[in-house]
Amino acid sequence: MSLESIVHVCLAGLSTGMFIWLVASGLTLIFGVLGVLNFAHGSFYMLGAYCCLTVLKILGGNFWLGLLIGPLLVCAVGFIIERFFLRYVYRLELPYQLLLTFAFVLLFDDLVKIVWGSGSMGSPSVPGLAGSVDIFGRYFPTYNLFIIIVGPLVALGLWALIEKTWYGRIIRAASSEREMAAAIGVKVPALFTAVFVFGTWLGAAGGALAVPYVGLLTPGMGEAIIIDAFVVAVIGGLGSLKGAFLGALAIGLLSSFGTRFMPAFDMFLTFILMAAVLLLRPQGFFGKAS
Repeated sequence: MSLESIVHVCLAGLSTGMFIWLVASGLTLIFGVLGVLNFAHGSFYMLGAYCCLTVLKILGGNFWLGLLIGPLLVCAVGFIIERFFLRYVYRLELPYQLLLTFAFVLLFDDLVKIVWGSGSMGSPSVPGLAGSVDIFGRYFPTYNLFIIIVGPLVALGLWALIEKTWYGRIIRAASSEREMAAAIGVKVPALFTAVFVFGTWLGAAGGALAVPYVGLLTPGMGEAIIIDAFVVAVIGGLGSLKGAFLGALAIGLLSSFGTRFMPAFDMFLTFILMAAVLLLRPQGFFGKAS
């Protein structure tokens, strides 16, 4: 295998990994702060893609406005779900949370079919990011390079928010000691709502960025990405943003090299890695041991 081929396989793995990270970041943030495994997060990704495409068509093909407005529309959905449903299952066991959020998966799948139809919808290219660039004599999609850049920028922004700001300190305090945070005046329910809406925005923004990336939008597209996001969260450690980022990198590269050398065992390799992590380090790369 030539150096050029290795570089391109690595680039493909990085773009896949960063794309998964953009979705897994919101899932990880919500679990890390609220303690809720939100299975409906993939639906936020799907709604973000459809809303972005709809705004894009209404506004005459301006992708950047679609990327800005589409996820904000989904945030309203996230607010309603957290405020009127999830808030009542925070202290219940995990199966109840999964059942509730899975019900929303079914609901939103049918909603998408009603509003946008059950067929697939083509996604346009992004002006300025269409086409390919020559890397070592082979062409690589420009938009994929854009995703490779956006992923670390999102990770850096989340790190700065959580670790370097006053609001981040309040979030960390409320996630570890809810009663103590409430005792010193923190409005924990409102804070949790804000975190859930922000996590919703991250998932929806990942869906909006998927519009030029996936080629076709289909009802139920959230189920595939949420499986990858859960695998990444488990490998990295549930609730660890750093672990999710590194887990996404590992899954992306493993998937890319698996597709190149062992295409029949592509998904098999991913779940073998997850099984190995669960056996050797059940809490994940950076998760806390219970």
